[in-house]
Formats: sequence, C-alpha cells, structure tokens
Amino acid sequence: MNEKQQLRARMRAARRAHVDDLPESTRALIMMRPPAPVAAMVPESGVVALYHPLPSEVPTGGYARWFHENGRTLALPWFADRTAPLQFLEWNNPFDDQELEQGPFGPQPRAHAALALPDAAFVPLLAFTADGDRLGQGGGHYDRWLAANPGVVPIGLAWDVQLVDSLPLEPHDRKLAAIVTPTRFYRTDD
Repeated sequence: MNEKQQLRARMRAARRAHVDDLPESTRALIMMRPPAPVAAMVPESGVVALYHPLPSEVPTGGYARWFHENGRTLALPWFADRTAPLQFLEWNNPFDDQELEQGPFGPQPRAHAALALPDAAFVPLLAFTADGDRLGQGGGHYDRWLAANPGVVPIGLAWDVQLVDSLPLEPHDRKLAAIVTPTRFYRTDD
C-alpha cells in the first residue's frame, strides 16, 4: 500500500470514529448555514455545487437549503458510470431528495436535469492542510474537473479531525480557496 492509500485508510477511520462519537442531536445542528465569508464567495445569483455526503462526511443539507433560499442555483455531481467524467447537474429541491436517483457514487440528479457550471464548488475530502491542500477519495474526479474549470472557487467541508500538517502532493492537485469545519474557517486564497 502506498503512502496516499495508507493515509486515506487512516483518515477514513478517524473520520468515521469522530462521527460515531457525535451525539445525533449535535450532528443535526452542524453546518446549518455557511459563514458570511463563505457565502460571499458565491455570487448572489450564482451556481453553487455541493455533494450528497456519505454518512461520515460533513452534512451539506443545511448549506444547500440556505443557498437555495438565498437565490443561488444548486448543482450536484452526476456520473454516467464509475469511470465517466464528473459533471454537475442542477438540483432544484434541497428539501426533498425524491428528484434524485441512485448513481454510481450515491444520490445524484436525474440525467434529464440541466447541466450546470458552478461558480463555487464544495468538494468532499478525507484530509486537508491549513493552507488548502486536499486529499480526496482517490478517484481523481474532482481534481480533473477543477483542472478543466480553473475559474471555479473550490471550498472544502471537513471535520476538525481531518486537519493534517502536510499531505503527499502531485502536480495535478489544486489548492482549496477555503475550508470550513464546525469550529474553524480557513481562507487560503488571500
């Protein structure tokens, strides 16, 4: 197992243990609305991409509802299959997942939803550094999409336990403009 694979396994376990230790009532209150500096990173009539979180990932539903209620268009990742490139399709109702269908990586918009080009994208991660480096799941989907869309502002959502001092980086890795945890906001693009 290489260094990144070992780190991914360790960080998945740490994230899972952290979430398992959180009381249900606390989980329900976390990340209900973006902090003002994060909200300001998405233009008032802009498009914001989120993701449908895994059980151990930071919840995104509160952010989705807040952005929707405050005039932003929402988008979620969409994949034709596990090897297809990442695309974002519009998500019109963050209050009801019934318009979503099961995709290769979890719930996603139905294929007939409108294609979206986000102004900002909240990206999932396993680990991050305070200066904006990110370790993803390992598929490279977000790295390739961000490289093809350099004008999009990438923002990470994480638990505090996912902060590390350094990460093994590769030339294609792109820094995050900001990372939000339940207790901190890291602005890295200043």
